This record gives sequence, C-alpha cells and structure tokens, in this order.
Amino acid sequence: MNGIMIQGTSSGSGKSFIVTGLCRLLNDMGLRVCPFKSQNMSSNSFTTHDGLEIAVAQALQAQAARLVPEVFMNPILLKPCHDQSSEIILNGRKFADTTEGYRHFTQTTGIEAVRQALAHIGESFEAVIIEGAGSPAEVNLNSTEIVNMRIAREADVPVILVADVDRGGSLASVVGTLELVGNDRERVKGIIFNMFRGDIALFEDAVKWTEDYTGVKVVGVVPLIKDMNLPEEDSLIVVRQQKNYGEHETFDTLTETFDIMARTLSECLDIDYILRLIRRVGTTPQPQ
Repeated sequence: MNGIMIQGTSSGSGKSFIVTGLCRLLNDMGLRVCPFKSQNMSSNSFTTHDGLEIAVAQALQAQAARLVPEVFMNPILLKPCHDQSSEIILNGRKFADTTEGYRHFTQTTGIEAVRQALAHIGESFEAVIIEGAGSPAEVNLNSTEIVNMRIAREADVPVILVADVDRGGSLASVVGTLELVGNDRERVKGIIFNMFRGDIALFEDAVKWTEDYTGVKVVGVVPLIKDMNLPEEDSLIVVRQQKNYGEHETFDTLTETFDIMARTLSECLDIDYILRLIRRVGTTPQPQ
C-alpha cells in the first residue's frame, strides 16, 4: 500500500511528533492520509464518536490529518493495570487482561485485527502514515511483535528511522538499530535526527558520516521544540492517574500546534523524498 512507517531507535525518540506533524503537513498538501498504530500502550485513552477506545496519540494524529478519530487507526490498545499486566482493548472494546497467552493473541486474533484495519485504510485513503513502538531492534521480541517491522512487512511500506539527538548517542543508536534489524535493514529508506539543539552547522559532519557509513539517506534534522502542549500519552508500564478524553474534547486548541509542527517539518525535512517513498516513485518495494 502507499505510505511510510516511522520507527524509532528507542522509546521517546519523537515518533508520535513526526507522525502528527506529517499528517497535518501532507493533508495541507492535498494528500488524504490516515494515521495508524497497530498496538499502543497507554494509561490514557480517547473515546471515539461511537463509544470505542483508542490511544490519545492516534486521536491527535487523526485530527491533525483533519479526520474523525476511528478505531481502525489503533486496533489494539494496552492499558497498564500494574507492572506485570495490562488490559487489552481490541477494536475499541475490552478483550482480556494480558496473561501468559498474550503472545498467542498477537499471532492470532491480534494480527488479524491489524490486517483488517490496514485493508480498510488501503481501500479508503490515499496513503497511511504508520507509527511503530519502542525500537525494532529488540531482537527478543521479533518473533511475536506486531508493531514494528512485522507491520512494515504486512503493509509493505518503507521505513524512516527516528533518533533522539538530545538524549545523546544518536549515531550509535542508528548504526546499532540497522545492524540488529536483519533483512529488514533494506526496508529502511531514511533517517531523521530529532530534538536537535543549537547550531545545525555543527551537526553537518554527523549527517555526512551517517549517510556514508550506513548508505541510508538522512531525510533531515528536526530541532527540539518545547511547550507543544500535547496531552500526555503515558506509555510507561506504571500505573498513573488514568485520563479518558471524550469525543467532545476535539483538541481544537491544538490547531495552531499542529500547524507549527507541520511548518517545522516542512522546513527541516526533504518532503519531496518522503512523498516519493509514500507513492513508491523511484523506490523498489521489498518482498514480504
């Protein structure tokens, strides 16, 4: 299908920010895009117009794309109960509490729900912007994960990898991630360095080194933007005060925030290259 997947070298690399900003920017350009995250983990959720629960991040991304948030944008939501268990919300409704059978769920009921959602998006939109979770380099999860490279293969879309410069170690995290994703390395068609502070000229050598060493294009360097005032997703596996955002909380006050995000990405990223990836122009689809 037409689209891209935004994956990160770690949790907190800014995947949600990039997807949200791209949803607004590409919609501004006339492209009917749909956000998607197969599985999200958050104590906070959003209630859709038909009374179903999805992650707040996908609700925000939908509204950035000027869409009504729908359950097919996030078919699986995990709501932490305590440090060893989560409630599974499947297609917007409680399905079960995670137990020893969770891996079986991901490879049966879970992946089928993801496939159905992707099929609907493929029929209804011009392109999909998919968000991954954590890091695709967690090799202990590769056989059962349904949120990173498995989903890129299911949708057959190229991947852009996001690294957090502010955290430090971004070059090593990029190289290490590419080393550990195995055959899926060929699916990675771009790298974004995110949350950069200071004079961008000081990072030019790092960009050149990354491209020379990995052979993957650096799509851009995005500055750290403070005070975005976005609702907290709370993806940590700890119990905090839960918040449910209702359908009437349409985040209208974030319209300016979405526009700032879109403008920032427009200025910092090679959007023409991203569009070519989305439309498969000048790229070679990888076998599943």
